[in-house]
Amino acid sequence: MSVDAGPRSVHDAPVLSLGHLPALLRDPLKAFAAIGREAGGRIARVNLGPFRPYLITHPEHLQYVLRDHVANYRREGMMWKPLSRLTGEGSDVDPSWPVKRKVFQTLLSGPSIAAFSDEMTATIAEAVDDLGARAEHGGPVDAFAEMTRVVYRTIIRVLVGDRISLSEIDELGRVMVTATTSSFRSRMLMPFMPLSIPLPGDRAFNRCVQAVDDLILPIVREARRTGADGQDVVSMMIRARDGEGRGVDDQAVRDGIVGLFVASTDTTVSALSFIWAALDAHPEIRARLYDEIDTVVGTDTPGFDHVPDLVYTKKLLHEVLRWYSVAWITPRTVRADDVIDGVRIRAGSTVIISPFLTHRLPEFWPEPEVFDPERFAPDVSRHRFAYMAFGGGPNQCAGRVFFFLEAPLILATLLSRFRPVLQNTAPVEPRVDITLKPREPIRIRLVPVKR
Repeated sequence: MSVDAGPRSVHDAPVLSLGHLPALLRDPLKAFAAIGREAGGRIARVNLGPFRPYLITHPEHLQYVLRDHVANYRREGMMWKPLSRLTGEGSDVDPSWPVKRKVFQTLLSGPSIAAFSDEMTATIAEAVDDLGARAEHGGPVDAFAEMTRVVYRTIIRVLVGDRISLSEIDELGRVMVTATTSSFRSRMLMPFMPLSIPLPGDRAFNRCVQAVDDLILPIVREARRTGADGQDVVSMMIRARDGEGRGVDDQAVRDGIVGLFVASTDTTVSALSFIWAALDAHPEIRARLYDEIDTVVGTDTPGFDHVPDLVYTKKLLHEVLRWYSVAWITPRTVRADDVIDGVRIRAGSTVIISPFLTHRLPEFWPEPEVFDPERFAPDVSRHRFAYMAFGGGPNQCAGRVFFFLEAPLILATLLSRFRPVLQNTAPVEPRVDITLKPREPIRIRLVPVKR
């Protein structure tokens, strides 16, 4: 398929209906799956009454929007409007972005990753020890709650160092989970509603934003007062300057920390929760995973040097993110009239990108409903925008680097000590928030590995 911005046979996109709004609010993922099948990779408009966004799922179209003409497709409105109240404005309109970008680039470079990996490894081991102590009597634990605790403790140490206690990290985890589940469904599906009109979950969300401020801003202020000479991200951001020697204020540091925290945790937590259902349904895949970790790690403490050899583990994690597509939808706002592949795209409209649907296009994913980590074998090639777990183009999610370090390390640390056994009798289904999360608790029992 070729993509052409020229005037040839320009036409409007067909309008497809998602059904009545109450049904959509109850099960938006099911409705999106149906309309994705109907669209079949074509550009379409989704009928949500007064709101009719364009749905774009084909990799060629995604490349056009996210890379080739990214300046015309802004991260504004819909999801970004409520999210900005938690993480600050996006890079499109954030005056402090040049400083933040410099810090993020430094943080995600090879030397920095090697430097903070030891802290990450130690924190993961400590968190798994804590989990093992709570599960030692053989009772089931909530996978989402436990993975939240492990991931949050791991990432917050990289971001703020030892400036925060374990109890404060756990409180931050509780607050952030509430913030990213409270009002996003209604705000995302009804972006035409002004913030002045309250929607379900708004009050809880606002309380959570205040709680995040109360936890993070004092850390930023104290770091600035004491000189900010550490290697944590708070210190790096306070010390950083743009090309004209200007730094950023405390609010910008707070927003940068919270934004990177969300990018580096939400996907990891959900993937490491859903993975137990996938492994339970595919014992042959589970056996290969266990065998690789036993071979690569053995009785050692898993560390940064083990990660490159966890090849099958990383293929499995890729497939978990394809199957569950945690970041299931991301919107863009159209700045100026455009034409994509002959379809007229009007200024001011919303474009919806859905990795959940792109990951189910049979043209790029044969038998898309089959769970198969070998899709990500080194000799398998596909369009680079066919896999959208972390977005694409210059605004690709910064959390990708963290994910493929922390997720394998967490799995290796946990599975070198335990064999989790799924306790759920009903199918594990996702529910829609800013990312996909388990609809019901995923209960696992941790069986100690016998050496």
